[in-house]
Amino acid sequence: MSYIRVRLGALGLAAVLAGLATPPALAVEEPKAAPTVEELRLDRAAPQEILRRSGFDAVAPELARALGKVRSYAEAERVVVRQGSRLWRRAVDRAQGRGPAGGDLSRDDDRPLYWARLGMTREVRQWEPEFGLSEAQRAGLLASLERTSRGQDTIRYPHGSKGGKGVKRILVTGFDPFTLDRDVRISNPSGATALALDGTVIKTADGPARIETALFPVRWQDFTEGTVERTLRPYLPRVDLFTTVSQGRVGRFDVERTNGAWRGGFPDNENLSRTETIPVNDPASQPQWTSTTLPYKEIVAASTGRFPVYDNTEVTEIPAGGTDPVVRPGGPTPGSTARAGGGGDYLSNEIAYRATLLRDHLGLRGSLPGGHVHTPVLQFGTGNTDPATGTVTDPQFVQNRLDIIGQIREIVRVAAEGSR
Repeated sequence: MSYIRVRLGALGLAAVLAGLATPPALAVEEPKAAPTVEELRLDRAAPQEILRRSGFDAVAPELARALGKVRSYAEAERVVVRQGSRLWRRAVDRAQGRGPAGGDLSRDDDRPLYWARLGMTREVRQWEPEFGLSEAQRAGLLASLERTSRGQDTIRYPHGSKGGKGVKRILVTGFDPFTLDRDVRISNPSGATALALDGTVIKTADGPARIETALFPVRWQDFTEGTVERTLRPYLPRVDLFTTVSQGRVGRFDVERTNGAWRGGFPDNENLSRTETIPVNDPASQPQWTSTTLPYKEIVAASTGRFPVYDNTEVTEIPAGGTDPVVRPGGPTPGSTARAGGGGDYLSNEIAYRATLLRDHLGLRGSLPGGHVHTPVLQFGTGNTDPATGTVTDPQFVQNRLDIIGQIREIVRVAAEGSR
């Protein structure tokens, strides 16, 4: 009888231990966060080819391995910041000819950075560490990754006072590729320019000028949350010139004279639309229009490259007392309500509006040249225009991008010389 009791006790203990080792049938893991619309495009053939042909296909798996080894949120923060900064530096180095190319994709290409970053954000979004991760903590990691992998926290200038006899300081911004559901192969020449110019020094008639750059997402929500102001506010009082840059019209550059306080609703990279007045912290004092202080006359008159450069003064407004939008070739009329700046009513107009409004709020309108430049649309070569059958690159596509990058560099040089 004692043997039976011992035997039953052993069996009972085994059952208890088995119960501890095996979760109840009803206990299920929390579902991982779903990838975003942008991240879901990663699995298409073109993005995978771009990553593979640049060597950036190893970036996201490397982050996943690193996160798999961390044991605390603080350690995860360090990993994300380190890996995000490394991605930005690697993309800049590749664009500027330093280090291995990683594949046969041309070095001037901005797309490896874009797609590699999305691979990293997807890893962070779906990461489930054993120590647990709140939604606020995950959002913090994603914000750090966005900031560091866009060069927003590595803007560095030589010591010395603004406007002195030393090196001039210039700030240039660019954008991610967009309209990717129309053609997932798309590159953005403003982003490629940011990579090509970051940390470079150009010669001007007044001496050397150092260019620092940063990239911004094509997402309405990020702009609503203040990514432009947060990035630019520490630097505008310290620079001698700034220009935001984006892709605009076919076959031409435009210096946008006037920026409007209106979002026109075109879908962003998350396929979200916003039709409203641009949201700012102090709407009561918000102007309907802001203006460039770039030396547009000098820029337009200079020979900067293959594409013509225009002083674009057109806007769309609702006149004072009116109800219907009217196109004004010569700029806005007094008391009108904005419906499109020279750069339209999308995020290119919005970054120009926000940057120049910040300039004005900082009391720099009379002393800081700044505004927006639209590049030509970056086009693929003849015979490579069908996204379904075309290749991810071709010689004319590369040459077009190189020509745009070179011309922006010249436009910046002319702007620096014309702002004495």
